[in-house]
Amino acid sequence: MSEGDSAGDSVHGKPSVGYRFFTRLGQVYQSWLDKSTPYTAVRWVLTLGLSFIYMVRVYLLQGWYIVTYALGIYHLNLFIAFLSPKVDPSLMEDSDDGPSLPTKQNEEFRPFIRRLPEFKFWHAATKGILVAMACTFFEAFNVPVFWPILVMYFIMLFCITMKRQIKHMIKYRYIPFTHGKRTYKGKEDAGKTFAS
Repeated sequence: MSEGDSAGDSVHGKPSVGYRFFTRLGQVYQSWLDKSTPYTAVRWVLTLGLSFIYMVRVYLLQGWYIVTYALGIYHLNLFIAFLSPKVDPSLMEDSDDGPSLPTKQNEEFRPFIRRLPEFKFWHAATKGILVAMACTFFEAFNVPVFWPILVMYFIMLFCITMKRQIKHMIKYRYIPFTHGKRTYKGKEDAGKTFAS
């Protein structure tokens, strides 16, 4: 391989200025993501605030309804993945490969493992709002549509999708929200201690 053939290399074999800039920018971005991980409530409040700003912008501009509809469908898709188990129980009925959800009271505790973890759900939802916000700055995305039809279609799609998800949860007996293993109180120590 000759000089300059690898990605980001300049003619003299050193990384180019652009490559170093974007590498450093990616590292700073990842550092901020890592620092925000333990602050779940703060992250979601900021995302809801960003979503509110987006909705106000769409309301004031009176347009970009198709972008908002696409954002709603994207968020619905993320939410369904967030509520779904990583391993679908319907595919694991006859197979003993890997962990499965407990179906009886006396089975071993297995925590609910999501197909889309909370942090990735938050990150994807926030990026979706930012992309939708960016789209509102371009007139090409302002496709004229009759917005009440989009609202009714979204509500219908949401209800059908959630009904199917709830039926799946009932059929395979799982709840997507666990708070750890249950602890039971044992019998109180009724024995006397021996004094020496």
